[in-house]
Amino acid sequence: MTPLPVLLGDFWSAILAYVFFYPVLMSVVWMIGGIAFYLRFERRPHRIVDQPPPRDDYPLIAVLVPCYNEEANVEETVEALMELRYPNYEVIAINDGSTDRTGELLNALAARFAKLRVIHQLANQGKAVGLNTAALLTAAEILVGIDGDARLDPCALNWLVRHFDEPDVAAVTGNPRVRNRSTLLGRLQVGEFSSIVGLIKRAQRSVGLIFTVAGVIAAFRRSALHEVGYWSPEKLTEDVDISWKLQMAGWEVRFEPRALCWILMPETLRGLWKQRLRWSMGGTQVLLDYTPQLLSPKNAAMWPLCVEYGMSIMWAYLFALLATYRVIDLLVYRIDLQSAPILLLGWAGLLIATTCLLQIMLSLVLDRPYDRGLLKNYFWMIWYPIIYWAITAATSVVAVPKILFRDGEKRARWTSPDRGIKPDASR
Repeated sequence: MTPLPVLLGDFWSAILAYVFFYPVLMSVVWMIGGIAFYLRFERRPHRIVDQPPPRDDYPLIAVLVPCYNEEANVEETVEALMELRYPNYEVIAINDGSTDRTGELLNALAARFAKLRVIHQLANQGKAVGLNTAALLTAAEILVGIDGDARLDPCALNWLVRHFDEPDVAAVTGNPRVRNRSTLLGRLQVGEFSSIVGLIKRAQRSVGLIFTVAGVIAAFRRSALHEVGYWSPEKLTEDVDISWKLQMAGWEVRFEPRALCWILMPETLRGLWKQRLRWSMGGTQVLLDYTPQLLSPKNAAMWPLCVEYGMSIMWAYLFALLATYRVIDLLVYRIDLQSAPILLLGWAGLLIATTCLLQIMLSLVLDRPYDRGLLKNYFWMIWYPIIYWAITAATSVVAVPKILFRDGEKRARWTSPDRGIKPDASR
């Protein structure tokens, strides 16, 4: 049997070059964009989280908290919301057909706190429906969405609201910080939310486009939501969808790193796989659904996001191809490991590793003012690129066919997620 590299010839070399050097190129782009964001938006007075600048007015803000089977976390979430330093806000919790004691606990909390209102949906309708319902039942023009297991920083609203002084701003995404760090997966995701999520959002904001607001912490202008039809119930990731809808309608979306939200993340491989597969499916769904609109010249501003996401999907498939071939190569031909540098060996692997280390260190330095003790996780974070590559490739390969054969009209409903094994008690 003729080896695959021999059959493909120069095309095989091109595949190798793309798989190895695409991540390096994007890492450099993200680092340059992150530095540009810092110089333009962060290197100024009031950078520290607990010192938001005072305002002459404080418009009403509604904090929307969709909940499904959150009895383990909802009390902590609501109690943290009652400690916000913003003087003019209300909290609307949506019990989306929970089958546990979430509804009962929310009713008890509403009796304790006058700022809290509770909406009960008899059946599980999905997060988007819950958000839409709450948005129509408040007089607030600014809406802030968080998850039912999240803890919003006391000054988060103060940092978010200032962006809406600009009339073209429709949404502002905050800075999620992982608080369960008792396991290896937890520590690795601390690095991910700095070196991948936070740095990418800084870079995207530098060029005026953001792929997605964070569903766990994002603020919206209600009039802008009304213009684009609010959240779409059939989308698997309503945060990606609303981000694209707003930007295609000409609205601006921003990133505010000082608006912190402490979140729980999966700490089992099964939970992490389910979460990342849903994220990948949701991004692919939005890209495919909006392709006809994106082809229009009036949406040319969105083309860089489309190209970058499309290139990342292509990279995932090629990476999976190389990994699969390498396994077959070792089993069938049993050649020397150095003969086909698919396992990141040699100078290419050294280049990638060095770039990843620089990216992670830069991101930790940028986020250090907002997350004390961040640098002590650096040892664990340097192992993340290997896991990140494998999960990204696998979920992308699985996500595309699942979305292509999915009923597009099917409503996206909740499932109980993996909330981690043990939250960090200091958060």
